[in-house]
Amino acid sequence: MTALSHAPRRRGFNLPEMFLGPDDLRWADMIRGPRGCFREIDFEWIAGWGFNFVRLPLSYRWWAKVEAPFTIEESGLAPLDAAVEWTQRHGLRLGLCLHHAPGFVINPLPQPDPFDLWQDDEALACFVHHWRTLARRYAGVSAAVLEFNLVNEPVRCTATQYERVVRAAVAAIREVSPKRCIIADGIDAGTTPVPGLTPLGVTQGCRGYWPHEVTHHLAWWAGEPTARPDWPMTLTDGTEANVETLRARFAPWRALAVSGGSVFCGELGAWHRTSHAVFLRWLADLFAVLREFECGWALWNFRGSFGVLDSTRSDVVYEDWHGCPLDRALLNLLQKS
Repeated sequence: MTALSHAPRRRGFNLPEMFLGPDDLRWADMIRGPRGCFREIDFEWIAGWGFNFVRLPLSYRWWAKVEAPFTIEESGLAPLDAAVEWTQRHGLRLGLCLHHAPGFVINPLPQPDPFDLWQDDEALACFVHHWRTLARRYAGVSAAVLEFNLVNEPVRCTATQYERVVRAAVAAIREVSPKRCIIADGIDAGTTPVPGLTPLGVTQGCRGYWPHEVTHHLAWWAGEPTARPDWPMTLTDGTEANVETLRARFAPWRALAVSGGSVFCGELGAWHRTSHAVFLRWLADLFAVLREFECGWALWNFRGSFGVLDSTRSDVVYEDWHGCPLDRALLNLLQKS
């Protein structure tokens, strides 16, 4: 089955203000400004710079408590309502993604969920309940404006376990919005496509975080660095990291796209401790590879340590953009990609 509601090639940014819940304060360096809400000016600037897409990684904990995960608090969804309105106002496309879904998140939590999305029926029922709620809430929003990305970077599951979860959520959403574009990330944290999802007509989501020596150098959650980042470079295991090995890593995704599937790189970027020159060389090659099979992308993130604004890199001469430090060289590369 060909993917439903093929979108124009997405080019945009992640806004992570709600990507982990209100009780998780360890990730403040990912966010510049208030948590738990978004800013219309970001949508305005993204559109004004010629981009067409915003991805919102979300934690369900903003609208449901861990002790009552089936009870959805309307006030917690107000920031999403505003984001949908701003998306329409500024001519963008919006993707809602459960970064922390009931029963699963790739990051360790200060307060874990009481169930496991891949193994527990209660967790699956809760997951489906949340997606059905969002589908109903935004049923009147055009499929050209809004899409759903079911769960971020699934790991600790088999393909069979993951397919079960995806099938249940897709069925619930399509009962309400048959034409809604649905994205299912690949397994192994978005690095491996899942052939069993092809009949569902979903877009599959990949990631642009290889090699970690470039993308996560000195990131506090990523462990000790194994090599000084460069591009191209030889990794500590002897692997040559260059545009050709990047191309080889994306070969399964290219094959999926060539066969009629739909593919989207929902996150890519590099932590601000990697040299700016190295980062830009790597990113230019990554974009070249993605463009070969018309794969869209969303940079992690817009403002913050991976972003185009206020990234606090030590080797960038920033331009003042309405009081925000702008990485003009990165913006220029993004606009051409």
